[in-house]
Amino acid sequence: MDVYQIVTDKVIALLERGAVPWRKCWQGGSGIPRNLVSKKEYRGVNVFLLSASPFSSPYWLTYKQAQDLGGHVRKGEKSSLVVFWKLLDKVSQEESTNANGKIPLLRYYQLFSAEQCEEIEVPPDPEETVNQFTPIERAEQIIEGYKDCPAIHYGGNTASYQPLVDRIKMPNKHTFDADELYYQVLYHELGHSTGAKHRLARKEVMEYHQFGSDPYAAEELVADLCSSYLCAQAGISNETIEQSASYLNGWLSVLRKDKRMIITASAKAQAAADYILGRRQVEEELS
Repeated sequence: MDVYQIVTDKVIALLERGAVPWRKCWQGGSGIPRNLVSKKEYRGVNVFLLSASPFSSPYWLTYKQAQDLGGHVRKGEKSSLVVFWKLLDKVSQEESTNANGKIPLLRYYQLFSAEQCEEIEVPPDPEETVNQFTPIERAEQIIEGYKDCPAIHYGGNTASYQPLVDRIKMPNKHTFDADELYYQVLYHELGHSTGAKHRLARKEVMEYHQFGSDPYAAEELVADLCSSYLCAQAGISNETIEQSASYLNGWLSVLRKDKRMIITASAKAQAAADYILGRRQVEEELS
């Protein structure tokens, strides 16, 4: 029996006996954009404008602030716009003198993410938990071996794969409760990324599906089985398999509706793990 089948059987057994509710295994910051110098959070529409950027760091600063800190914005980097209301004195048209009240005037200025700057020390989000993180060599080798791995951006309080831009967002490594759980979550997102059109082209990834729908649940099952397979390859499955089963417990009702889903998902997850491990390319060369 191969490692894929062993892991699949363990997951099914844990699901059938009832795993504990899944809990988030990192204590990340709020992810709310804030100024690096003043540490003040941006508000209103600025939160949306800055959060929509491709950067994960919550810290932003002006070009001058970067220079004042002894660093600089990298050449060619594009700024992001934020807006603010400047209150001007209301002037009477008749007497041209100041009158009671203020006139709000919308202004804007440009910011750069701390990730766009060099030679600037960026502290962790003050709301983050900072744990000691020690890389696991075999686990790192799996990531390095993923030949067309999407870009991975760190920071904030969410983990996700964004298929439209082929990018993974991850909380900072030091926010995870254990080193092994960091790799489990990252492998989950890497599993999703294999479904991109230019990789294995899974329709559950290429098409939008509402949270909680059957296709959404099926893809979550694929990604987490893939993560379990990769954790087994990295030698950290004992630390992650029960956590994985607890997460999948949320989709147990879907699995019960379609008994074939676990079989189909297992096959897709194995293909995803093989792709990340480079086995797909080897098989193609031998065929």
